[in-house]
Parts: sequence; structure tokens; C-alpha cells
Amino acid sequence: MTTATTTPNTSTTETTARIPHVGQKVIWHDAVGKAHEALVTAVWTPKCINVVFVSDDESKTDPYGRQIERATSCSYKDQNYVHGFYWRFEDDEPNPYVPPLER
Repeated sequence: MTTATTTPNTSTTETTARIPHVGQKVIWHDAVGKAHEALVTAVWTPKCINVVFVSDDESKTDPYGRQIERATSCSYKDQNYVHGFYWRFEDDEPNPYVPPLER
């Protein structure tokens, strides 16, 4: 098993030096921008990962408790300048909300 070390993030430009690792806790923002605590299950590149998180839907239960949900090929926050569907490290600021453009 290969593990990566992380360095403290003091600015957005230093984020590229940080590499997530399997089992690390990150924050996943779903399609509407809601933040979920998540665990990394795969690292494809330093900015593309898979995550698993506990479902918010209380009706989604099984004999083990609340069901889990997965998100795959998730891009890091600086790859998507939108308020949802991205991941970030716990100490990163979330992307700001930007309303959709009118056509």
C-alpha cells in the first residue's frame, strides 16, 4: 500500500502539493452544493478521486444502518468553478455560490 504525505495548506496555490490518500476524510459537495463528510476510496490523480459518504435520506437504511452513497471521478474544487459536484480538503474554503447565467 502506498501512502502520501500531506503538507499544510496555507494558500490555494499550495494545494497542488497536497495529494489525497485512500481512507482520508475530505468534504464532498453534491450537485446542489451541500457538503458531506466523505472518505476517499480511490485516487486517480491528485485532483480526481472517488468518495463514499452516508446518505442524508433517513429512509435509506438497511440491516447495517444508514446506507452509503458513492461519487466517482470527482474533481478537486479548483477544477470546477461551481458551488457543487466537487471535493475539497477539510481545511479548504468551499467554492462560492454563483447563480446560473440567464439565457
